[in-house]
Amino acid sequence: MTVPHSSAHAKVNGLEMYYEIHGAEHKGRRPLVLLHGGVLTIGLTFGSVLPALSADRYVIAPELQGHGRTADTDRPMTVPDLASDVVALLDELGLERADFIGFSLGGLTALEIAVRHPERVGRLVLAATQYAQDGYHDDVRTPDYSSPRLPSRADFQEMADAYAAVAPHPEHFQDFLAKVSAAANGPLPWTADDLRALTAPTLLVVGDGDFVRVEHAAEMQRLIPDARLAVLPGTTHMSLMRRTSLLTPLLDEFLD
Repeated sequence: MTVPHSSAHAKVNGLEMYYEIHGAEHKGRRPLVLLHGGVLTIGLTFGSVLPALSADRYVIAPELQGHGRTADTDRPMTVPDLASDVVALLDELGLERADFIGFSLGGLTALEIAVRHPERVGRLVLAATQYAQDGYHDDVRTPDYSSPRLPSRADFQEMADAYAAVAPHPEHFQDFLAKVSAAANGPLPWTADDLRALTAPTLLVVGDGDFVRVEHAAEMQRLIPDARLAVLPGTTHMSLMRRTSLLTPLLDEFLD
């Protein structure tokens, strides 16, 4: 478990948003913002890579609406609202510009920030992130959970345990799951032209057994100017951010 340098709650858009600070500020290096996946926490998403990322960087890791230690509100959960919350947190912390690593729902949130607020984004890492609803494999959407691409029973238990351990209202887990599902599966607000207009240097990362089709990730690479694409072998959606031996060198080289 990575221990943060500090943690706090910030009042943003009607939320009491929890965030952690890791590492320390380094001259000439932008802060790095980590945006976790749906139903996950900072630790469940980034615990494996945080020690390396924060060794010589200033890292800010928030927990999005309803996730982890950030209590939910009556507001529906949408990608534009999640992005607005993160931008408001940066304002609260006095950070004009940062690099971003977003995983899954956090990747959608990071992409929305890059599209709507390009001046706030230095470098952009989108892990397991699609820009259109046809970006997922069909078997991920089947309700019987038979696809090997989907989280295992143990993965689901880990999510439930993490929620029960830290959520302000642990009894709301099923309602929370429904809201996250609606956010992740709702209409996505981007066009191909939005991707063509991105200005941030972008690294796309997917697993070869991911939710996101490799062909869709390759399409995103073609659309985003000078984007790079890494496909990690033998890697599912849930294992992607834990493949430290492959991921850490990729992230270090790109962010530097």
